Amino acid sequence: MTEDGRRAAEADCARLIALYANLNDEARWDEVAALYAEDGVMVRPTAPDAPIHGREAILAAFRSRPARTTRHVCSNVVITVESADTASGVSAMLLFTGAAAPLVGSFHDRFVRTAEGWRFAERRGSLTFAP
Repeated sequence: MTEDGRRAAEADCARLIALYANLNDEARWDEVAALYAEDGVMVRPTAPDAPIHGREAILAAFRSRPARTTRHVCSNVVITVESADTASGVSAMLLFTGAAAPLVGSFHDRFVRTAEGWRFAERRGSLTFAP
């Protein structure tokens, strides 16, 4: 992989992280789920022992959420390109949900290049400070 190719993959994967946060805050569930590979896995920071497998199941999980107002702030994004079609990443997360105390944690991601472009193969959230 060329240096330009590596930088492009890093940028594409970092964009997925930011797009995920923005679409999540706007409750645009179809678009959030579409950021995952068809066989992607989501692990919520608040449910680390309950992975959700597959794009359709991820979409159903988002749709089943009660309505709420949120603001996700992601930072310290570091992407490691492993090959032309795989990468991993880590980012810090701060989640504001209104009256509740903010949640502080991180995401550990695995990315895969698909026919649709870069997608989450796995998005695993964890809490650094539990509520």
